[in-house]
Amino acid sequence: MLQNAAPNNNKTFRGNSLERGFYTIMAAQFLSSLADNALLIVAIALLIDLHAPAYLTPMLKFVFVLFYVVLAPFVGAFADSMPKGRVMFISNTVKIVGCGLLFFSSHQYFALAAYAVVGLGAAAYSPAKYGILTELLPPEKLVIANGWIEALTVISIVLGTVLGGILITPAVSAVLLELQFPFVETAVGASILLIALIYGAAAIFNLYIPNTGIDHRILKKDPLFLIHEFKHCFQLLWKDKLGQISLAVTTLFWGAGATLQFIVLEWADVALNYPLNQAAQLQGVFAVGVAIGAIGAAKMVSLRQSVKVIPLGIAMGFVVMAMTFVSSLWAAIALLVLMGGLAGFFVVPMNALLQHRGYILMGAGHSIAVQNFNENLSILVMLLLYAALILFDVHIYVVIVLFGLFVSIIMALIRNWHILNQRKEDSLHLIGAIKPVTRRVVK
Repeated sequence: MLQNAAPNNNKTFRGNSLERGFYTIMAAQFLSSLADNALLIVAIALLIDLHAPAYLTPMLKFVFVLFYVVLAPFVGAFADSMPKGRVMFISNTVKIVGCGLLFFSSHQYFALAAYAVVGLGAAAYSPAKYGILTELLPPEKLVIANGWIEALTVISIVLGTVLGGILITPAVSAVLLELQFPFVETAVGASILLIALIYGAAAIFNLYIPNTGIDHRILKKDPLFLIHEFKHCFQLLWKDKLGQISLAVTTLFWGAGATLQFIVLEWADVALNYPLNQAAQLQGVFAVGVAIGAIGAAKMVSLRQSVKVIPLGIAMGFVVMAMTFVSSLWAAIALLVLMGGLAGFFVVPMNALLQHRGYILMGAGHSIAVQNFNENLSILVMLLLYAALILFDVHIYVVIVLFGLFVSIIMALIRNWHILNQRKEDSLHLIGAIKPVTRRVVK
């Protein structure tokens, strides 16, 4: 039968298997994210080789996150149905399959479909990646853990975008072709093969992630039940006074971040006359800023102080608009680092708060699935708007100003929303609450 067991609040990063488990998670996440970001740059190069129109470039990200939205009612339940290390292994295997399909793509729309399969793996991966932190660690460690995970993820973004840019440079492409890999006829194909091997390494690390001892819910096979359960979790998180604010912030952040990836590529071409491989490295510069901000937040902001960082999101929007005044490389680097620093500093505490409230209210996997649904729906909408602006030849500087104003206005509205909530009822006492752990005990 089921009994309630007291949670182990003495979990630490040092001196036990939890420490090793956390490091294994970080290694697996680093490799998987490294491959994700390198593959995006290589996939863009593939579309260029296939003579795809410019508006299809942001559609790569669109099809990648599509499964995050479509499968949101199911991936959370899937993540909570088995040890999360196993979920992450399965997900990386799906990404490898997507790489295989991309390898054989000879048409622009087939390439988009293949890249969507990689997104399918990523959609299943995410609830397990973040959900395991709430199983592995007590609430007071979540901001620190998220800071390190976010920083490592950002480092992988930096290295991944740089790696993708390097792989598509003519000199490296020539070397890759000289290696004469089986079935490889193009440099892009060789690049995809190397990235698939990185996914394979991540999958191996997934096998060594420890079982946290949390009882797992049997996966319901009725899709209508799962949809109903997801709807309930969705409503529960949006009704929670702290959950709704943190969810609103992270939803905006990820939609804006995904769009900014492509804005930087176009801006680098117009303002600095940079080709794709060099522009990709500027994406990495922004990611460096995010890493700095994430580490700073982990050291300086506790879970109870998390809502105090919201004004930094307002400031970020104004900093984005300053891109229109930049025409030199060093000014671009400084601005991108500042933008990334602001983003990392405010998103890490808000993400930790959202994880905490979600875990208390409904469980880690279901919570992350709701979070992913909202965040990736934001990505889909904002990328569609960006693709439409590109299709109608709106100048990139106009796009940047509109984008920055949008971010600042929405963040200001979220801040006012929180202030109004606090006037009605103080909700900050909910931070740090402990959820009893249900374990299966055999009579």
